[in-house]
Amino acid sequence: MAYLHKDIKKSGLLVYLVSIFAITLWGISYIWTDMLIELDIPVFYFVFVRILLAGIILFLLNATRGRITRIHREDLPKFLLLAFFEPFIYFLCESYGLKETGSPTLSAMIIATIPIFSIGAGVLFFKEKVSPVNVTGILLSLAGICLVVMSKGELGKNFIFGIILLLIAVMAEVGHASVTKSLSRNYSSQIIVMYQFLIGSVYLLPLFLIKGLDDFSMDYLSGEVMYPILCLAFLCSSLAFSLWVSTIKNLGVAKSGIFSALIPVVAAVVAWILGHEDLNLRQALGIILSTIGVILSQK
Repeated sequence: MAYLHKDIKKSGLLVYLVSIFAITLWGISYIWTDMLIELDIPVFYFVFVRILLAGIILFLLNATRGRITRIHREDLPKFLLLAFFEPFIYFLCESYGLKETGSPTLSAMIIATIPIFSIGAGVLFFKEKVSPVNVTGILLSLAGICLVVMSKGELGKNFIFGIILLLIAVMAEVGHASVTKSLSRNYSSQIIVMYQFLIGSVYLLPLFLIKGLDDFSMDYLSGEVMYPILCLAFLCSSLAFSLWVSTIKNLGVAKSGIFSALIPVVAAVVAWILGHEDLNLRQALGIILSTIGVILSQK
């Protein structure tokens, strides 16, 4: 991944392929996260272990290639803010929001509002241009997402609190994308994500020690628990986030945000392929509509 960012910048098609691959990994991450929640593993435990492992993996990768870059003093506040937005705020609010609402459908619909806020951030902070065709594409994509994720299901007792947490996660993701855009001018994608996760693990450490180790047992280190955590750390954090930094730099905050909205669609398709749930005609139409929306949003 040493020359990943430069290679992506050279090819417009590669930018979109990389974006789709990153989103696919994040779509699958919902299944791995749900596995851990089903096993009753504390959120503070698996989020911390995931982030720490991801940071260590990227540090070792960059160190072996001699690619470690020090943070410039003037950029330190940006890195601290970046790690605060994500992983600290985003992962905790998303995981707990999913748990409290008791509805993956409702959670997915709220997370799918990221493009709406991303447009505002892109235009306001980076003067990105968004045409009426782009806006139409985003609206079509959101409509398709609603068709995909609409299903009957029971809501948790604290679903209102869950909704609030998910909305905070959405705002944290927009803040993360905005700070990443600023840092990507001077640092490679792997360096940004490495520092992001290492600093984020420091933020999460007190919560891990206080809450994450409650009722700790050797089962927490079993293969059944560590398998999804390792998948989340290596694939969905180290790899996917490194690719995503390049996406934000090349497409901008507004246009990259629309790919985030496709995570629920990817999750539904992956769940169908793995036999976790059925994919009906309404959801299939939603996937087609979302695909058309993404194409228009990038025109």
